[in-house]
Amino acid sequence: MKKLLFAAFAVFTFGVVSAQEQTAKGKWLVEANTGNAMLGTTGFYLASSDGNTAWNIGLDGGYFIMDDLALRGGLGFGDDGDASVFSYRLGAKYYAAKKFPLGIDLTGASIDGADENPLWLGLQGGYAWFIGSNVAIEPGLRYNLSLNENFTDKGVFQFNIGFSLFF
Repeated sequence: MKKLLFAAFAVFTFGVVSAQEQTAKGKWLVEANTGNAMLGTTGFYLASSDGNTAWNIGLDGGYFIMDDLALRGGLGFGDDGDASVFSYRLGAKYYAAKKFPLGIDLTGASIDGADENPLWLGLQGGYAWFIGSNVAIEPGLRYNLSLNENFTDKGVFQFNIGFSLFF
């Protein structure tokens, strides 16, 4: 039992030390997240319904301008079955207590042939589970507030799983 408790403590301590090093000023962040087709996303998704397939591929990246605070940007490209979609994201991400990523960003998309393109203000929070010295799995919740009523006046909740690399 003592060995098990010691091993658990060692893993926890290693995770905290890794997080402290990886979210330090001057480090880089690269993320791949699950996404939502409705939003115009920089994440990954694949959906099929009634013979119509929608997909997206994208990445986010960031730079820590101070300990625990990264400025981020992302790009994505996909197809919603009817038109191609180019997506972008600009924002910031803060790691509270080195383990709880909190983010705010502006996410938009350009849809071929669309009269109106979506623009969202995103707020997110989650947990960073460091599984290695430079890799974290980050499950989280996100709320997207529509900034253009002509596209949609509804907000959208998401559950995402992100995979982050720190350099």
